[in-house]
Amino acid sequence: MLRLFLTWLAFPVYVWQGLGVRRRTTRMRPAEGPILHRIAGKEPALSLLVLGDSSAASVGVGHSESGLAAQLAALIAERTGRSVKWRAAGFNSATSGQIRDHVLPNLSPDAWSHIVVSLGTNDVKNFHTLPRFKREFGGLLYALRAKWPEARIVWSPVVDFSRVPALPDMLGRILEIRADAINRLGELLCLERGAVPATRLAITDPEAGFSSDGFHASEAGYRAWAEHMLGFVLDGE
Repeated sequence: MLRLFLTWLAFPVYVWQGLGVRRRTTRMRPAEGPILHRIAGKEPALSLLVLGDSSAASVGVGHSESGLAAQLAALIAERTGRSVKWRAAGFNSATSGQIRDHVLPNLSPDAWSHIVVSLGTNDVKNFHTLPRFKREFGGLLYALRAKWPEARIVWSPVVDFSRVPALPDMLGRILEIRADAINRLGELLCLERGAVPATRLAITDPEAGFSSDGFHASEAGYRAWAEHMLGFVLDGE
C-alpha cells in the first residue's frame, strides 16, 4: 500500500509524461470487419463473448479477424472441433464502470457459454482508486453472473505497464505499481463473484507484440494473447 500511495506523490510526473505520450501517439480506431461471426463445426455450438476496452475492439490491427475475439474463437474451434459463435463488444478507452453501466445493459440477451473480460487498463491509466475499481469491476462481475448464470467468465488481468513500448520508463513504473494493485484486487473479486482470473500475459517480445502505436497489441500480440487465454476459457473441454 505504501508503493501505491507513493504513486500519488508522483502524480505530476504521470501528468507531464502522460501528456507527452498522448501528443506523440496517433489515436487508433477499432478494427474494420465483423464483430459478430460464426465458425462452422460440430454442434452444439459454443458461444464466446469478448467484452471490454479497446483490446476487445481489436484496436491495433486493421481487420477484426486478426483481433483477440476472432483469434480466440478460431483456437476454440480448432481445439474442440465445434462450431463457435463469437461477438466482440469492446470500446476505446472504456473503464469497468462504463462497461457495467452503458454496455452490458444494452447487450442482447443471447446466451453465451464463455465470456472473456478485458478490462482494467483504463482504470489504471485514469488513476481510479481501489474502492472505485471494486465497486465498478465487482459490480460488473455480479451483473454478468446474473445475466448469464451458466457462462464461464474469465478475466484477463492488466499487462505489465513497464514493458509497454509507448511509455517512458518512469511513467511505466508508476502505472505498473497501480496495475499490480488492480490485478490483485481483480483476482480476489473474480474468486468471490463466480469468475475465473487468468494469469497475466507475459510480454516476451515487445517489438513484435505491439502495434505501431506502441500501446495496443499487434496481430502477433493478439495471437499470443488468444493462445494464453485458451486454457482458461476451455478448462479441459
